[in-house]
Amino acid sequence: MGKAIGQILPYAAGAAISVVPIIAIILMLVTPKAKTNGTAFAAGFVFGLALICVVAVALAGGSNFSSGSGPTKTVSIIKLLLGVLLLVAASRQWRARPKPGEDPAMPKWLQSIDRFTPVRSFGIGAALSAINPKNLAMSLAAGLSIAQAGLSTGQETATVLIYVLLAGATILGPLVVYLAMGRRAAEILGGWRTWLADNNATVMCVLLLVFAVVLIGQAITGLSGSS
Repeated sequence: MGKAIGQILPYAAGAAISVVPIIAIILMLVTPKAKTNGTAFAAGFVFGLALICVVAVALAGGSNFSSGSGPTKTVSIIKLLLGVLLLVAASRQWRARPKPGEDPAMPKWLQSIDRFTPVRSFGIGAALSAINPKNLAMSLAAGLSIAQAGLSTGQETATVLIYVLLAGATILGPLVVYLAMGRRAAEILGGWRTWLADNNATVMCVLLLVFAVVLIGQAITGLSGSS
């Protein structure tokens, strides 16, 4: 189990560094519905992470993708495709970065976040963790790694839970700060939001590129070993 946890840690870190979801929950936490919408958004984000990871574990385990001697060819090919997906996403982030002096572009739905309901907040949170290409790739890769580790059902469940908590830490963190400090947290959270908005494109481009190289490297190693 320790080996499996070590393998999923980079993927959890990759999913945790999600700029738009962090900005979204910070904005929610300064609205009149901060507590209900913030909690619903965080719950949705965690649910999306868990859903993709569990599905990956179930499919990989059910298809006998696990291997005691190392990654199977099928898993290696999947990781290669995920790595290519992240390369494409990194390229898009780089091209979309703001020019010097230009305000960073944010999703238009953030402008109406004060009118969100808890249901919509949950749905947006789940979509940002389960459909976003980076987080989708991270959760799939984590699930595949867990499935390959040869763990018992209980150990798999515990490892998935560890992944979800670590990957969702940057969303749960602002919520905890708000619940602990109330409105006094606005200044702290506001500083986080400003920095993230200004550096979104650069942070995401570097992150996507790093994990693309990691996944492609793992895929090449696995394919070489299985040939």
